[in-house]
Amino acid sequence: MSDLNLDDPYTVPTKHWHALDDGRVQCDVCPRNCRLREGQRGLCFVRGRTADQIVLASYGRSSGFCVDPIEKKPLNHFLPGSSVLSFGTAGCNLACRFCQNWDISKSREIDTLSADASPEALAAEAGRLGCRSVAFTYNDPVIFMEYAMDVADACRERGIRAVAVSAGYMNAAPREEFYRHIDAANIDLKAFSDTFYEKVTFAKLPLVLETLEYLKTTDVWFEVTTLLIPGLNDSDAELAAECAWFAEHLGPDVPLHFSAFHPDFKMRDIPRTPPQTLARARRIALEQGLKYVYVGNVHDVDGQTTTCAGCGDPVVKRDWYVIKEYGLTDTGACKRCGTTVPGRFDGPVGTWGARRLPVRIPPVPAR
Repeated sequence: MSDLNLDDPYTVPTKHWHALDDGRVQCDVCPRNCRLREGQRGLCFVRGRTADQIVLASYGRSSGFCVDPIEKKPLNHFLPGSSVLSFGTAGCNLACRFCQNWDISKSREIDTLSADASPEALAAEAGRLGCRSVAFTYNDPVIFMEYAMDVADACRERGIRAVAVSAGYMNAAPREEFYRHIDAANIDLKAFSDTFYEKVTFAKLPLVLETLEYLKTTDVWFEVTTLLIPGLNDSDAELAAECAWFAEHLGPDVPLHFSAFHPDFKMRDIPRTPPQTLARARRIALEQGLKYVYVGNVHDVDGQTTTCAGCGDPVVKRDWYVIKEYGLTDTGACKRCGTTVPGRFDGPVGTWGARRLPVRIPPVPAR
C-alpha cells in the first residue's frame, strides 16, 4: 500500500485519537491504542498517522463484494432466508494465528483492495440485487468504521439494514458511535480463556466481554460465535464457563453458534474440528440454560434447527445455509402455540438459500 497521504481519494481524517506529550498520536478506536509517529501505521495497517492526525486509508475500497445468505454471517434470527451484500477491506486489529480469512485480514498490499464503491453506490446496488441487508465482514469493520457507518446510513435511507461481523475489540466511545448505525451483529467470542486471547489472538478477553454486555443494552440484534479449535478452546470446563457467563450476562435468548475450525494460516498442523465436538459444546450450552444454540461449518440439521421455547416444536429446520422447513409467522411467532422467537422478523421467510453471488459494483470515486 502506498504512503499515507490525505490527497489520496481513499484516505480520510478520523476523530477517535489524541496527541501525546511525547509527540506521538494515539489511535483510540480499539484497545491496542497504537501510538504513532508521523507516517506510521497501526497494527491494523489501514489506520495511520499523517498531517499530525489519524487517518483511514481504505475508505471506499474493498477486497470484493458478494451476495450471501444471512445465515452465513451467521445470523439465524435476523431476516431468515434473506440475502445480504457482504464485503470487507484489508487489515485487522487482532492477530489470530488461526484466521480463516487471513489473505484479507493480514494483507499489506493495495492489490487486495481491488474493488471500490461509494456508500451511495453500494446501497443502490444492494437494493438492485434485492438484498435486505449489507454486511461488513471478512475482516473487522472496527478498523474501517467511518466507511462502514456511512454505508450503513446510505442503506438505511433505502430501507436496507446494516450488519457488523466483528471480534468486538473496540473502545467504549467509538463502540457507542459505531453501533448507533448498526442493526445486527455477530460477535466472535474466540475463546473463554485469558491465556488463549493473549497467546493466540494477541488481544484481551475482558474487553470483548465488555462489548457483548454493551450490546445487550442496545437495540442491536446480536448473536455470538465461538470457533472451536481442537485442544485449544474446546474443553468441557472452558465451554461450561463460557456458557455460564453467557447465561448470566447476556441471558438465555441470545443465540450462540459453535463453528468448526479448519487448518489455516499459522495453525495448519491442527486437525479439523470433529462434529462430535460441536455436538458436545451444544449439549453443554443447552444444559446451562441457553435456548438457541447452533453448530456451523458442518451438515447437522438437528444442530441448526430452531426449536420453539414454548411448545418444543422445531420451527426452523436448516441444513447449513438452506431452510428446509419454516413454522413461524411473519412476526416470528410459533404457528402452533404463538410463542415469539426472539430476533428480527418482519415478513415471510426469504428464499435465497445457499447461493453465493460475486458482484462487481461500478467504480465511483470515494469522495
